[in-house]
Amino acid sequence: MKVQEDSEGGNPVLALSKSARKTSRTGPEGKSRPTENTESQLQDLSKVVPDAQSRFVSGIGELDRVLGGGIMASSSVLIGGEPGIGKSTLMLQAAGAFQTLGPVLYISGEEGAHPIKLRADRLGIIPSNIQVLTTPQLEPILTALNQVMPRVVIVDSIQTLMTDLIDSAPGTINQMKMTVYGISEWARHHSAGVFFIAHVTKEGAIAGPKLIEHMVDAVLMFEHSGSEVRFLRASKNRFGSVDEIGLFIMEEKGLEELIDPSQVFLVERETPVPPGVVAAPIFEGSRILVVEIQALTIPAQVGYGRVYSDRIDGRRVSRICAVLEKHAGIRLSDQDVYINVAGGMKIAEVGVELPLALAIMSARTGQSLSRHLAVTGEVSLSGELRPVSHLRQRFVAAGELGFIHRLGPKVTDEARWTSVAHISEAIKKALEFRDKDQD
Repeated sequence: MKVQEDSEGGNPVLALSKSARKTSRTGPEGKSRPTENTESQLQDLSKVVPDAQSRFVSGIGELDRVLGGGIMASSSVLIGGEPGIGKSTLMLQAAGAFQTLGPVLYISGEEGAHPIKLRADRLGIIPSNIQVLTTPQLEPILTALNQVMPRVVIVDSIQTLMTDLIDSAPGTINQMKMTVYGISEWARHHSAGVFFIAHVTKEGAIAGPKLIEHMVDAVLMFEHSGSEVRFLRASKNRFGSVDEIGLFIMEEKGLEELIDPSQVFLVERETPVPPGVVAAPIFEGSRILVVEIQALTIPAQVGYGRVYSDRIDGRRVSRICAVLEKHAGIRLSDQDVYINVAGGMKIAEVGVELPLALAIMSARTGQSLSRHLAVTGEVSLSGELRPVSHLRQRFVAAGELGFIHRLGPKVTDEARWTSVAHISEAIKKALEFRDKDQD
């Protein structure tokens, strides 16, 4: 397929996108339906009627959750992650789920059709409406798109794509920009959803220019905790929240949704809880997860204390240490402080501060806390405790998991938990709960 430069502006990208457009598409029932007019139009926003079928739901609950309820028609999603984490597995499972809505086109520039079929067989996917195209060239991809007219397109991966319009190697900035733009434009004008798989650098950023992230409608990051648990997060989503998190666990037959997160984030113990461990109900997206915060302190090796924390921001940990030293009399400036979250989850929300403070206190003093204690709340620089969002729901969720002692900031309604106003008071109450359990 040879694409000439656009006669109006000499823009090969515009010419390429125009060559990919059609005025109609065929649905699953074989009926032709109109697509968006390619010409610019002035419209009264109050008279625009949203399409009721504008979101495609895969049925994979955790994926749909992070996307905001499914992928929007005419939108593009960039999904990144480390090699071997399961990006291709997730997308092939998604292809098997989306095929009930209409044709799915799986484009691979890295693998042949045989390896893809073998993986589909291992995952238990019965491909009844999935077409596979194994080429990195944009021109035959656009031809296949117009031939198949898919509802969902999956591209694995953007670093392999190339077009004859650009005289450079695959993976360069211009190659990725041109190819991603061409496929995204086709999807936008044919009411299709497209997933682009992308590799990440050793620093954890999506490989390639930041421009690619600006060109798509959503950016999802697939992460793992060092175990079999996988976390799917949205760092950008024009059609949904970026606070949602999808949880998967890698099994022999592919990725399974993690229905009961407590089995991963809470450690079941028959013995008393060791020093430095506190349970914290945190709010992620639209749900509450109870996780275990772990702290360890040892005398500093270089004369001054350092913080080691990759699951909770180290600056937050340092601030909490300063508050404990100033307002609770717990010396930490000569200690190295290690922080971890069971299950390997990264936590950014402010409700982790009070449980973090109690975990550090427990580790430094060697005093273990009650195994039935759940804690949440924000800690100010003055040592005062401030309420956090969805406080009641957090403690309800903790109670359902058997945490009978619940400690948090003061609010108007204090019926469901023990409320405290200052960090020193929180430490006192937490130790009282431990003593009460031992009686």
